[in-house]
Order: sequence, then structure tokens, then C-alpha cells
Amino acid sequence: MHARLSHVPFCVPFVDADSRLRHAQAMSLLHDRVPVIDISGLHDPASADPASPGGHRAALQIGEACRAHGFFYVSHHGVDPALIERLDRLARVFFALPEEQKQRWPMGDGGRAWRGYFSAGGELTSGRPDWKEGLYLGAELPPEDPRVLAGTPLHGANLWPDVPGLRDTVLEYLAAVTAVGQRVLGGIALSLDLPPAYFLTHVTADPLVLLRLFNYPVVPDAAEVDAPWGVGEHTDYGLLTLLYQDDSGGLEVHGRRGWIEAPPLPGTFVCNIGDMLDRMTAGLYRSTPHRVKLNRGAHDRLSVPLFLDPSFTSRVQPIPGLPPAEDDSASRWDASNLHVFAGTYGEYLMGKVGKVFPELGASVLP
Repeated sequence: MHARLSHVPFCVPFVDADSRLRHAQAMSLLHDRVPVIDISGLHDPASADPASPGGHRAALQIGEACRAHGFFYVSHHGVDPALIERLDRLARVFFALPEEQKQRWPMGDGGRAWRGYFSAGGELTSGRPDWKEGLYLGAELPPEDPRVLAGTPLHGANLWPDVPGLRDTVLEYLAAVTAVGQRVLGGIALSLDLPPAYFLTHVTADPLVLLRLFNYPVVPDAAEVDAPWGVGEHTDYGLLTLLYQDDSGGLEVHGRRGWIEAPPLPGTFVCNIGDMLDRMTAGLYRSTPHRVKLNRGAHDRLSVPLFLDPSFTSRVQPIPGLPPAEDDSASRWDASNLHVFAGTYGEYLMGKVGKVFPELGASVLP
């Protein structure tokens, strides 16, 4: 049996007015800023030892952040800073190449694997272009993998630009940050009074792991571009996103009391929950809209999100025992009701990504 937390999400665990006031003040702060959570005590959810006392403390903080606005920073995550610095440097080497050279690895050549490069303005959010360029990557699968042989979308080989060291660095980073994501999901499970391996058992034993290298070119104050945002308002589709951002900033989160900034903090990843975790928790933990401002700074802005999603064929179901979800489509940015969807995660995802690159979607995806 796993150790039960002292906090149950559906109850207020305080017995006096002073404690309730302190809790209300703490939650008010969560609405105004994105909290930083030390996850050093969270263990691999497949471990026999689910968490140290520090891990249980982190789980409580994660649960509060997920109920407040679904965003938090994770610190003491264990990823080698030298690996992060190397990925940052090599990504900048790639994006500094001439446009015609970067176009040697276009997304059209990635086919159903949905990998490759797109230029600034080439990706849409809510039908409008974002002002960023990017390189789509993911778990590297050989041609004999059954999912590749079956033509499963978003599975396959990456298109590796001719940048020495980039391939090995990306694959090392994928493995390291995916492990962090699994630990965070273990903390989320503990925050819901579930066994730490709950998500690993039900949806992430064979996760869909996708990585994006994004570069936001500088837009001078006097310049006009076709895109109103670096990235427009949206929620992420899967379970969990872990974002590395450089020192430029620009990320904004739509909290309950309006938009708040999530500035870069050295040594952390920004973590946010996606639509499938919203669905699994019956709306208790909500996927939160966020956006990225145009880059009006002095130099290009780099960010690297890793998406830890359910397996493509999994049918993502609500966690048993939670109160029924309410239809919140009237308040969602996309007016959708996550809780009535009945297909696989792959079907949900493909209904989304084809809108991001409409022409590519029409040519290579079902």
C-alpha cells in the first residue's frame, strides 16, 4: 500500500479560522504567480519506495498548483545543467543557419512521423499564424518498429539537421526530461491519493513523447508581422508539458484572475498539465490556456517544450471515484467539452494537430 497523504483534494484539512486564513492567503498567491516546487523527494513511480517526506510535500504543493491554475515550476529535477546548456547552444547553431539551408529538413519530408522544420509564421494557433520557427522532434523509432510499419501518425524517425552533436544531445535530453515527467506524474498521483505508479500503469507505460525546438525571431518595435503573438492562446493536448525557456521570457498563463507571467527561472522547468489530465481528473485539475508574446527583445528567444502524452492507442478514462465532470465548454478557450470524448488519445490528438499545419495535415494524415 502507498502512504496516504494528509490532504484529500475534496476536503479542507484545517480546523481553525487562522489555518483557513493562511490557506486562503497561500491559494491567493498561487493565483497571482506560478509557484516553484522542489521535486527532489519524488522518486521514479515504478520504484517500490513511492516518495520521501519531501516527495509528499512536493505532491501536496503540486496538487494545490494544479487546482489553482495548472502551472508550476519544478526545481531540483536532476537534469544535468551541462546537457541543457548544450541543447540550447546547438539549437541556436541550427536556427542561425540560412533559411534555405534549414529548409533542407522540411516537415513535409517527415511524412506521417510529423517531424522536421517549419519557418516563422508556418504554424497556426486557432487559425492564426504564430511568429516562431521550429524543429519538430520526438522519440526515435527504427523502420522495423510495429508502429512505424503500421503507419501510426507521429511515430517514426527524426529528420536530423547537419549540426554535429545535435542528435545525441536531443536523444539524451529526451530520456532525461521524460524521466522527470514520469516523476512529476507520480507526484500528481500522490496528490490525488493514488498509488504513485497510477499514470505509469494506465497511460504512460509506452508514452507518446514529442519535443519541439522553438526560436522566436526578434520583431523590432516599429516592425509589423502577420502574427499577433509568438504563440496564441491555447491549452496543451496531452498529460504534461515540461518547458525549458531561455532568459528572454514571454510566457503568460491565464489564471483565474487574469493573465500572469511565468518568467524564466534558472535551474527550473515550467510544468503545465494538458487536456488529458483535465479529463482524467474530471476537471479537478484543469488544463490552463497560455500564450507567448511577440519577441520585442534584443536577441532571438529559444524555448524547448517536451510533451509527455498518453500512448497513442490508449483510451483515456476518468479516474474512478471522482465526482462527475461538469461541462465547462462555455468557459474554455476552444469551447470544447473534454469529458464527452470517447475515442483514443491518438484520435483526439489528430483532431488537433491537423489544424496546426492544415496543408500538411491534409496531405499526410488521415
